[in-house]
Amino acid sequence: MIDEKPTYRIMDLDVSERPRERLAHLGPQALTNAELIAILLRVGIEGENAVQVGQRLLQQFGGLRGLHRASFSEVVQVHGVGKAKVAAIKAAIELGRRLTLEAPEERMAISSPDDAADLVRYEMQALEKEHLRVILLDTRNHVIEINEVYRGSLNSSVVRVGEVFTPAVRRNAASLIVVHNHPSGDPSPSPEDISITKELVKAGKILLIEVLDHLIIGQGRYISLKEKGLGF
Repeated sequence: MIDEKPTYRIMDLDVSERPRERLAHLGPQALTNAELIAILLRVGIEGENAVQVGQRLLQQFGGLRGLHRASFSEVVQVHGVGKAKVAAIKAAIELGRRLTLEAPEERMAISSPDDAADLVRYEMQALEKEHLRVILLDTRNHVIEINEVYRGSLNSSVVRVGEVFTPAVRRNAASLIVVHNHPSGDPSPSPEDISITKELVKAGKILLIEVLDHLIIGQGRYISLKEKGLGF
């Protein structure tokens, strides 16, 4: 009895199952995450085709968010994934991040917390430290730019109101939205978060730069302090 040859190349798959061919005919939205990663990997290893290696990567790091969050050195240690493949994956993730930030003047006006969260949560939910950013808006609520103001543990003794508003004053913004992340993944606001929000809202009224919201980004979800009535 002759053993079947292990399938570990994309070319060993039926044409209808090959990720590149499926993408060309059906569009990238029709592919699974593992299939998209397989296109970047190009080939698998003995006993595993590229799709299976992609599935293993996603399982090992807990999905796309985990893979995004993992460092280069962590991913390159995975069996069958060398430096060139990790570089391709990390480059694709970074392009996706930059796409969300590109050409803010072409974006829709911010009309809801969801709109604002969509601009930053892809990247911020993967950050390992707390970052505080401000989304600057014009009189029509179009994004002017997004500025990072703080990085590290955030509390009322660290966050200076003037520093938060400096980019808004410099760019003559009409309003702003404050955003920071919780690396724990839980976006529930702390008493410090609420205290900082109150100070910023108060300062905004004096400076005539309205603080429209304060968003806290967690893993896969966020909280709007404005919607919760916390600090506003």
